Amino acid sequence: MDGITNLSRRAVLMGLGAGTFVLAGGLADGLGPVARAEDTPKKYGGDAMPGGVKDDPRLFVAVAPDGTLTILCHRAEMGQGVRTSWAMVIADEMDADWAKVKVDQAPGDEARYGNQNTDGSRSMRHHFQALRRIGAAARQMLVQAAAAQWGVPAAEVAADHHSLVHAASGRRLGYGEVAAAAAALPVPARETLVFKDPAKFRYIGRGDVGLVDGFDITTGRATYGIDVRRDNMLYAVVARPPVHGGKLSHYNVDEALQVPGVLKVVVLNTAPLPSGFLPKGGLAVVAENTWAALKGREKLKITWEDGPNASYDSAAYRAELEAAARAPGQVVRTVGDVDAALKTAAKHVTAEYYIPHLAQAPMEPPAAAAQVTGDKCEIWGSTQAPQTTRETVAKVLSIPAENVTVHQTLVGGGFGRKSKPDYIAEAALLSRAMDGRPVKLTFTRTDDLHHGFLHTVSVERLEGGLDAKGKPVAWLHRTVAPSIGATFTAGVKHEGASELGMGAVNTPWIVPNLRVENPEAESHTRIGWFRSVSNIPHAFAVQSFVAELAEAAGRDPKDFLLELIGPARQINPADMSDSWNYNEDPVAYAYDTGRLRGVVERAAKEAGWGKPLPKSQGRGIAAHRSFASYAAAVVQVAVDAQGKLTIPRVDIAFDCGPVINPDRVRAQLEGAVTQGVSLATLGEISFKAGQVQQNNFDTYEVTRIDAAPKDIRVHLMPAAKYDAPLGGVGEPGVPPIAPALLNAIHAATGKRIRSLPIRDQLRA
Repeated sequence: MDGITNLSRRAVLMGLGAGTFVLAGGLADGLGPVARAEDTPKKYGGDAMPGGVKDDPRLFVAVAPDGTLTILCHRAEMGQGVRTSWAMVIADEMDADWAKVKVDQAPGDEARYGNQNTDGSRSMRHHFQALRRIGAAARQMLVQAAAAQWGVPAAEVAADHHSLVHAASGRRLGYGEVAAAAAALPVPARETLVFKDPAKFRYIGRGDVGLVDGFDITTGRATYGIDVRRDNMLYAVVARPPVHGGKLSHYNVDEALQVPGVLKVVVLNTAPLPSGFLPKGGLAVVAENTWAALKGREKLKITWEDGPNASYDSAAYRAELEAAARAPGQVVRTVGDVDAALKTAAKHVTAEYYIPHLAQAPMEPPAAAAQVTGDKCEIWGSTQAPQTTRETVAKVLSIPAENVTVHQTLVGGGFGRKSKPDYIAEAALLSRAMDGRPVKLTFTRTDDLHHGFLHTVSVERLEGGLDAKGKPVAWLHRTVAPSIGATFTAGVKHEGASELGMGAVNTPWIVPNLRVENPEAESHTRIGWFRSVSNIPHAFAVQSFVAELAEAAGRDPKDFLLELIGPARQINPADMSDSWNYNEDPVAYAYDTGRLRGVVERAAKEAGWGKPLPKSQGRGIAAHRSFASYAAAVVQVAVDAQGKLTIPRVDIAFDCGPVINPDRVRAQLEGAVTQGVSLATLGEISFKAGQVQQNNFDTYEVTRIDAAPKDIRVHLMPAAKYDAPLGGVGEPGVPPIAPALLNAIHAATGKRIRSLPIRDQLRA
């Protein structure tokens, strides 16, 4: 496969002139803008996402005269395999030969392609049906063109693995031979499209075609943002305020300018708080190479004015959150009389759980190149969010957004960090400061940890009541965490509807008295999206507490969890005070307790739940619904006499509805398990005097190979019909891992850990 190519409008027109058939079908309503909490619910399958383009099949697919099928992907490829999976769907509906398929990357252009921001585990969830329409429309137009050439009814012509066949006469034409004629035909109306029988799928549901970028990635040919090279390019790094909201006070750049290769030191203004995605400001060193820029930055003499967050201290702030969690807060869901039920309960169980700030820390740190020419700007880089990038760059340069062109490279890991384009805006500002020469801006690992948009810190307090028979009669959950909303709006001290809808308010428990509260929490750093977002702290607390209640009741944790879930039923999320529901239709995407039960039972069965284990080993179980999918994990651990933890096995059962690319789903879940273990055992960003204390992977550790689970077994639930709603895949595997792990540690050692990361707590 070729490397990433941006398919420009000029290239499309040139291709048409050469007899190329360019079409795409029905991405219209499937490609709306990023869903936000304030949006009304949307129909499943992408059929009513707002802001999409009209049905235009000549946009996403091109068939060349030699039969080469080029499919345009407008979502960011960051390891999840979206370029492959999208192409699989279109190629299958077209009945195309995979050996003749290539994938090009669309430039950032919302007006033309619809929303391109890759987040929320929805690249396939919101577009599968639309992608099928692309393929179906393309196939039908090719069939019509062949039928017209032969002078036979279209009903007598069939598509057959990149060819058109007239069975009655034995005639056959390749797709490339009728490409030009097909391009001249009108696009079939949506209601006339005939979809392929799923029983005849070649690629969908199989996922054995391999990654379209696999060869380039494994041989070093692939281009990531950090690899970009432009003619006459300069290189830059930035010294940013070490405290959120700080700014330059005094500085001297004389020594920096003496470093060979350093060309200029540029002042970047600090945006007032809340600053959203705007750069933090500071001093940028621009040089002939990155090494010179780094050495020049070391020579800068800077005095910072630290601003309102200079006293931010993780330990002190944790105490503040704990105090808030121990007092009543804003009630966000209530059923029955929790206070009365707790007073009369035979057993009253209380627990508090803590999760620190986390950094996304992708292997490729943020990097982008920019070139400003007059009132226009071109961007090349790793971004999850081309639209947000255009808007942010346009804002800092004071130019129209349509004058910003974003060329999407492969993304070397994102996890939410690269949906924030502050680093790209810096590159654009520096190109303008250097009279329009292209400038590549690179974050070091330390820059990434110190100047990111962190996952929120959280204290979760739960209280539960059991009757004399061990039945749950009361559930109280107080969730206290700074909100992502504080990054954009002043005075935000409560979690938003989307954050609360990630496992706090929407617990489907069969408990007669239930209340969820959200006390205030003030933000002191930039909070942003992180893989699974608030599902991480909420699932950790809720699923750990379920196991604690089970122990208090003298029950098996799996059996107690299933009893809390109750019988299979469809719950309207609004009935659980969840007004968000991942912006999905509450009917098509109701909370299905049968599916949650299903993954619990499957994971337990596959893991051998209840079978004896050697001494000092244990199993733990946890389950969670997120991004319209259901996941349950059983983690098996071993803890030796010195407190060393090993993880012999993890079983994860997963139900996302129809499975389009099983290979990628399995890979995503294997990665989610490993990342979940890493977050639970090692991950922590801490603050003193307003500054991040971790500088690299020696202090912000990630799980190494020797500490990773030895055996990860993924169990996909039987796929539903392909016209059923799809769930997300990229994020839902993470939330159940930490609670299942800590529940397993408790089973192995009797030690209950409620604070992450566990680090040396097993040795204490």
